[in-house]
Amino acid sequence: MDAATNQYPGISARMPLIGLKADHFRHPLDRQATQTLKQLPGLDLAIRSLLGPTAEEVFYLDNIASSILVGPQQLPDLHKLLTEACEILDIETPALYIKQNPTPNAYTFAMRGKKPFVVIHTSLLDLLEPDEIQAVIAHELGHLKCDHGVYLTLANLLVMGAGLLGGAAGSVLTQGLQNQMMEWVRCAEFTCDRAALLVSQEPRTVASVLMKLTGGSPALSKQLNLDAFLEQARSYDLASGTELGQAIEQMQTAPLSHPLPVLRAREIDRWGSSNTYRDLLNQVTPLVGAKRADGWW
Repeated sequence: MDAATNQYPGISARMPLIGLKADHFRHPLDRQATQTLKQLPGLDLAIRSLLGPTAEEVFYLDNIASSILVGPQQLPDLHKLLTEACEILDIETPALYIKQNPTPNAYTFAMRGKKPFVVIHTSLLDLLEPDEIQAVIAHELGHLKCDHGVYLTLANLLVMGAGLLGGAAGSVLTQGLQNQMMEWVRCAEFTCDRAALLVSQEPRTVASVLMKLTGGSPALSKQLNLDAFLEQARSYDLASGTELGQAIEQMQTAPLSHPLPVLRAREIDRWGSSNTYRDLLNQVTPLVGAKRADGWW
């Protein structure tokens, strides 16, 4: 993945969405779930004061010790995908780390007032095409754009075994809170899929990522049929429309940190063909030659 091979070139000359705000694309379920969490007294303060310092130090040392920090001189083609996505979403560029891991995954860490970062596993890079990799990066940037950081930190710690923290931090992690956090993060994922679409500006690219995460491998990815997967998503939507189907869907999703892939594909397929999405692109896309206040454009 060095510069000489140009494995991850820039995808296209897309305009930055200057003036883009989180509420322009925030999913209604995300908005509702966030309001529910905000009503829990002291949760934000508890995360920042109890979990924040420990988690920050753990994640930082882990990344520096066992990951590759992407930059202009280190995996520059990946760095270009990152900076392009940041420019399109009108957001400052976070650190990007690549971690050797056989499980395809990516995640974000951000505490308010601190330098955020994104981590991508090598197995995910092996699975995806360059435009799909950029969609994954954009999805993670969506968490930053929407200021998901404080709650996302707790959710990530829950998923990664936050109970090991023990003490005062561990006492925060009650079962009820875990359930609420998992519900919130599932809703937040729908919003960040929209951020991925705003960068790729091609719904099929985002849906392809979801398909490959569902049942792909480097050996199978070339044989997968996206149209068949989207039809599968529509079939699930119909099957889960009954009272029994809805109950089964709730049982399937309750323990998960992400929505079911077919539901995410259905949501992005719908939003990508909506007037809301098209109007948003027209509303915030500036004229060619516009200059950003921070000098990037």
